[in-house]
Amino acid sequence: MSYHAASPSALRRWRHTLATTTRHPAFRDGIREMFGTALGVGAWGLVTGVAMVKSGMGVGMAIFMSLLVYAGSAQLATLPLIMAGAPLWVVWLTASCVNLRFVIFSSLWRTYFGWLPRRQRLWLAYFSGDVIFAAFMKRYPDQRRAPDQLPFFCGAASTNWLAWQVFSIAGILLANEVPLSWGLGFAGTLALLGVLLSMLFDRASWISAGVAATAAVAAFALPLKLNILVAIAAAVAVGLLIEALEKHRQVPEVVLVPADSRLPPEERERVRSGDEVPLREERHP
Repeated sequence: MSYHAASPSALRRWRHTLATTTRHPAFRDGIREMFGTALGVGAWGLVTGVAMVKSGMGVGMAIFMSLLVYAGSAQLATLPLIMAGAPLWVVWLTASCVNLRFVIFSSLWRTYFGWLPRRQRLWLAYFSGDVIFAAFMKRYPDQRRAPDQLPFFCGAASTNWLAWQVFSIAGILLANEVPLSWGLGFAGTLALLGVLLSMLFDRASWISAGVAATAAVAAFALPLKLNILVAIAAAVAVGLLIEALEKHRQVPEVVLVPADSRLPPEERERVRSGDEVPLREERHP
């Protein structure tokens, strides 16, 4: 089949998938979930946009970087290196070290989206972010696939992306009108702290956040902002440890299974993880 014959069919499938996803109720749930954090994300995007132009980057290149990179921490970490004319491998290594936390995130995303085609997973990886990850895991903590997970992610991701790009590009265009005395960097940090506090909803998340903060301060002297990676690794390790201890103390649920039936795949997974104990009915003559 030629490219011209296949292209309209692929376009129709893409339109159908997009329409199905955006009409799902979970898509609107994702949008509503991100409304509370959009202001903080926008403030951080504004700070990043202003910082790019103030460091000497051209407006066109700054907009291109905002759309292509879409990662505030990596952008701010690499700006001084780019402006100082550092070798390209140093810039890439710095950005990779700052974004290594997404390797940890992706190991958890795989449970939910590993079944999707590679091209679609690449798009999800681009739109993924810290705030989206926290909101998604808060809504789906059981790490089991569900039909509403992809629409929820898309709704949250589109809201987060728009909040970032609108404010980031506004900061780029208005950078020369914004004096440094306004202290936008501190304002952006406060906004992100507000976002963080809204996501601490149980004991495990509070303890993990405390461990991350302590580790980040203790490892602050590491080069290439590796203290961020150390903090994330420490928080994930503590969170997994707390989860394992809670599961160990949790009494498994007893599930009554008919004598001539088989457990569905999701129930078998819960049995393997120790969350359920099947009790099969006996058939008497």
